[in-house]
Amino acid sequence: MLQERRLNSSGEQYVVGPTGTPLTLRDLPPANTDRWVIRRKAEVVAAVRGGLLSLDDALARYRLTAEEFIAWQKAIDKWGMQGLRTTRIQHYRG
Repeated sequence: MLQERRLNSSGEQYVVGPTGTPLTLRDLPPANTDRWVIRRKAEVVAAVRGGLLSLDDALARYRLTAEEFIAWQKAIDKWGMQGLRTTRIQHYRG
């Protein structure tokens, strides 16, 4: 579900992030992120869902597979942010 485009006071497009705060392209995890904590995964999903970043751009920027990203989306949809915990995803996949 795409959100309506929003601009902050600096004219930057933003979406509401997973913690309820505005999220701009500058706020996204660095492209060289190796440690994917819950918040970072949720931010990337929120950015794609909100139209801040295209799926293709997210996959290329973060060197993700479509399957990884889709798993993150499904985990959020089914269990919320806590579903993104690595141990939880392994447990829930059964």
